[in-house]
Formats: sequence, C-alpha cells, structure tokens
Amino acid sequence: QLQLVESGGGLVQPGGSLRLSCAASGFTLDYYAIGWFRQAPGKEREGVSCISSGGGQTRYADSVKGRFTISRDNAKNTAYLQMNSLKPEDTAVYYCAASARLHCSGLPVEGSLFGSWGQGTQVTVSS
Repeated sequence: QLQLVESGGGLVQPGGSLRLSCAASGFTLDYYAIGWFRQAPGKEREGVSCISSGGGQTRYADSVKGRFTISRDNAKNTAYLQMNSLKPEDTAVYYCAASARLHCSGLPVEGSLFGSWGQGTQVTVSS
C-alpha cells in the first residue's frame, strides 16, 4: 500500500528552523515528483514547493523562496523540506504529496497533479 508519512513539525519561535521529512512506503519515490503543501486554518491549501523525480528541478512559492529548501534522498525513499527564518504566517499543517509526473509543472504548485498524500504535520511559529 502506497503511503507517505510526514514528520518533523512542531512549535518554533519566529526566526527559527525546522526540517520536515516525508517518508514513503509501499512504493519507490524514484519515479515521482514530490510536492509540499500547507493549509492554515480558514485558508486555502497552498503549494509550497516541488522537486522532480531526479532532484534536478525545484519550484518554490514566492512566500517561501529564499527561506525554504526542498530536497530528496531516493536511496532513503524520503523527501525533505528545510524551513529557515520561519515567520508566524508559516503556521499551518504541512503535507507532502507524490505525483506520477517526473517533473514539476510551473508555479503555482498544483495539488490536483498529486495523487498520493500524507496525513500532515503541524508547524506552529510563535513566540
């Protein structure tokens, strides 16, 4: 059974950092693009970032560009989202998702292109 599990969320002060992980089981991530999405209470889901199957192509929403870095380790069947200089407006539930497309489309990162989703991990940025 294809499954994605996020981890690494938590409470952090403004300006702090967190690293989210997205571990896959039941399938190999090698042939999937991976996206990170977030949804804050009362707001629509936002596509944060995308990385192609080989890792050579990345996309970032303007709201996180320069602060977040997406990466993947196909040998570990895991993708990551390094989040630096966190702001209160980054507070949300973060989801990873896998797309059978090998490459990322243009911005915004569209959730409709991703068929498999994790359960989400809460990130709270507050002093």
